[in-house]
Amino acid sequence: MAGLSWCARFLRVLIDFTGTVSDALADSLSSVGGTLPHFLQEPEDAYIIKNNPIKLRCRATPALQIFFKCNGEWVHQNQHTSQEYMDQNTGLKIREVTINVTRQQVEDFHGPEDYWCLCVAWSHLGTSKSRKATVRIAYLRKNFEQDPQGKEVPIKGMIVLHCRPPEGVPMAEVEWLKNEELVGSFEDDNIDTRADHNLIINEARLSDSGNYTCLASNVVAKRRSATATVVVFVDGVWEEWSEWTMCSAQCERQRWRECNSPPPRHRGKMCEGEGQSTENCTGGLCTQNGKLMHDVKPQSLENSTDVALYSGLAAGVIAVVVLIVAITLYRKSQSEYGVDVIDSSALAGGNPLLLNSSMQPDITVGQTFSSPICFQDSIDKELFDPLPDKVKVQSSFMVSLGVADRAEYHVKAHQETLPANLHPKYSTVEGKKTTMIAPNGIHTLRKTQFKTSAVFGHLGGRLVIPNAGVSLLVPHGAIADDTSWEMYMLINQEESSAQSEERCEILLGPEITYGPPGLNLSYPVAMTIAHCAEVSAENWNIKLKRQTKDNKWEEIMSVDDESTSCYCLMDSHSCHLLLDQPGCYALVGEPITDAAIKRLRIAVFGSVEASSIDYSLRVHCVDDTPHAFQRVVTAETSRGGQLLEEPKMLFFKGNCLSLQVSIQDIPQFLWSIKPFTTCQEFSFTQVWYSNQEPVHCAFSLQRHSTSTTQLSCKISVRQVKGHEQILQVYTTVGESEKETVPFFMQADCTVTSQTGAKAFKIPLSIRQRICTTFDTANTKGKDWQLLAQKLHIQRNLSYFTKQKSPSAVILSLWEARHQDSGDLDSLASALEEIGKIHCKSLPQSPDDKETDFTF
Repeated sequence: MAGLSWCARFLRVLIDFTGTVSDALADSLSSVGGTLPHFLQEPEDAYIIKNNPIKLRCRATPALQIFFKCNGEWVHQNQHTSQEYMDQNTGLKIREVTINVTRQQVEDFHGPEDYWCLCVAWSHLGTSKSRKATVRIAYLRKNFEQDPQGKEVPIKGMIVLHCRPPEGVPMAEVEWLKNEELVGSFEDDNIDTRADHNLIINEARLSDSGNYTCLASNVVAKRRSATATVVVFVDGVWEEWSEWTMCSAQCERQRWRECNSPPPRHRGKMCEGEGQSTENCTGGLCTQNGKLMHDVKPQSLENSTDVALYSGLAAGVIAVVVLIVAITLYRKSQSEYGVDVIDSSALAGGNPLLLNSSMQPDITVGQTFSSPICFQDSIDKELFDPLPDKVKVQSSFMVSLGVADRAEYHVKAHQETLPANLHPKYSTVEGKKTTMIAPNGIHTLRKTQFKTSAVFGHLGGRLVIPNAGVSLLVPHGAIADDTSWEMYMLINQEESSAQSEERCEILLGPEITYGPPGLNLSYPVAMTIAHCAEVSAENWNIKLKRQTKDNKWEEIMSVDDESTSCYCLMDSHSCHLLLDQPGCYALVGEPITDAAIKRLRIAVFGSVEASSIDYSLRVHCVDDTPHAFQRVVTAETSRGGQLLEEPKMLFFKGNCLSLQVSIQDIPQFLWSIKPFTTCQEFSFTQVWYSNQEPVHCAFSLQRHSTSTTQLSCKISVRQVKGHEQILQVYTTVGESEKETVPFFMQADCTVTSQTGAKAFKIPLSIRQRICTTFDTANTKGKDWQLLAQKLHIQRNLSYFTKQKSPSAVILSLWEARHQDSGDLDSLASALEEIGKIHCKSLPQSPDDKETDFTF
């Protein structure tokens, strides 16, 4: 024992003198028998993050000394930090030693394995060695090895989104985000996120539609993949056929069915086949030209039964002739008025089925656009209100034909879309001569592709142009009880003169025309137009202009000024207008400072060229409005282009600096591009006025071999000294059925217009009660101004003062702002807040009657 104590003392002297210990001495000490040091804590694997050193720690008992050995070399004593303390529970002395390992030390080591360290502890009885701990430099590269790709999947189909995270140390862990919220397989048995970083949805549901992002992270960083848009669609299934109608005068009967069982949703396919069926009537069920139509030959008149039958028919023919003569004489007596007088039976074409008020005809207006429109709450395709007896119909088709001195006309251009029983002449019944007004620019209505129309009555309704961010709300009661108007709305496609380049004015959205001219409404319509401005009163002067009869433009209001002729409410992406007069309107913006921002939508499309080895990447920079992007989609679809990445938004400032588009990270050993074409630049003027001529450029790539099918690269779009966006391209060239990113993400885009109650979010009974309560100020101070304040309408209130029902106009504006969300909570909350405020602030009188609203 005395010899061992001597060895320990000698060890201390040697270490103090040299600062190290030899392997021979350590081995000689370990040969001494007895109990060896026991490690309470051994060094653990560690990662160096950025330039921060890490600490390795050892604790052992009993231990006279502890030293670290790294990569086979002893660490100098000066690099150790040592302390000794007594364990209160066991009474044993515990020695603890730590060292720092820096990034430089790890980088300077070039051994066959990772940088490693272990501990050696000495006691009176010998030595013990700890486990090896490795030290590595942590990193996580920026680019994913595989980004998830967007998909369109039928309902109940399987969704598999692949994700290969960036290379990193330690290996990155993967999570999935759906619409920026974590997706967990523990909460939903239908979702599996454990299979090799992939996201698997076993049976797709409509709620699974959304934007998915792969999130990779380790101790040093987090990385987000490109976003993959998943659309779960539903194909239509036909409903059952309706009952056959009664036979018409043409010996035909009809039946209908709707594609709503279920309706197509999320860009699902429409039902195949016809929605209307017509066949000849059989079995002698109808007459034509006053003669009975038989399927069997007449029998001999010698039969007394046949004689009676034909006698009765002859009497019927005589009665019909007398009726015709009477009607002819009556119509001649009315010719002095220049119109034909008809009633609802004439509109029904003599069909007794259509005269039954409980069975309304299935009347539709022909559509001129190729893509669907969105009404999220309903799939109702009925465009006409029920036509009451002796209605007065004012038609834009009449004025489009230039009829000025007579009301009789035929709508030849639309005969193929109207049922036979709607071709009689339209007129009035007041006995007054009608005057037809020929609208300006009606040729534009016939040329344009972006238009829609419908017939509206007293119940009102809504028109929307598909995928254009444009809609028109006709309020309930705006049209008189005894009147129906055929209204239209269109986007002008010709070059605009509404903007002034001298003042840097630009169109912030499409030019919109609604009509017909001469439209007489009791309440203003609410027009919504998508715009591309980052709204800021400090940076923009936004104006509303209207086209005059001589095709010039006049400014009718500035958004920040007070006006009683119209009202304008700017939201972040849409402008809502209250308009009294039909016409052509444009929203223009004049930048006040260089900080004025116009939003651009950036998209990249690709397609294989005529030569199988050439591939074209086309980058489009257009105004950030649905209509501008739809024009790009139409052009790309015609040439077979595929959208390779979800479009992104770029802030473009009015500071006169140019826009640069460049391609980066092309696999040089697989693809080549012409020299000096990797970066293209556009002047400020080209981009600022891009609504006239959208900015686009192309990169022509060539693969070295036809066996190369994968292409990955980046597209950088940036304003000089400004905002930049990166489009990540990862595509398989030549796939015939490649799953592409969907162009539009609107839901239930199958209905083009609505009439009546289904076009509004607020039930009619609730709307009427609100107007009754707030149109007139009462003892509690509840009036329309308080309603406007709670609905965040706080400027230009003088406009509502001149309206016969300010509350009704305020609610129309609320309907326009919330047409997509369809959420009545904000309105209900505002009404509840008004009730609470006045219950607390005013005494309750027994004579006061409180109006309750229930949604």
